[in-house]
Amino acid sequence: MSRSLALFATLSCALACAVAAPAKRPFTGVVTLELVREQSTGPYGAYRFKLEVPGYGSYPGHAAARGRQMAIHFALTDQSTKDYGTGIAEFSHQGGKWSFRKYYYEPEYKGGNFGIERCVKR
Repeated sequence: MSRSLALFATLSCALACAVAAPAKRPFTGVVTLELVREQSTGPYGAYRFKLEVPGYGSYPGHAAARGRQMAIHFALTDQSTKDYGTGIAEFSHQGGKWSFRKYYYEPEYKGGNFGIERCVKR
């Protein structure tokens, strides 16, 4: 099946995270991806990104996708924490549901941080 992410105007999913570094405790949240149609073409998609995590806050950002791969930039609204970063996500479609696995890097959060998240569409 060769579905493209650009088929979805909005993708909202529950997020359960496995963190690969001790700078953050494991958390759950909700990711919303909204397609920016006027900036998307063919297999390329532009998205508004938002991660909402109870106890942490909101991480708005943006993303660029090609096929099933997506680069994501995000930043906690409280900029004093320097909790911002960039991630690369790989999407898959199994059992009728979209999901992604994202590796992210935060260069300044608590001296540097990284992690891996898995998100499954609700």
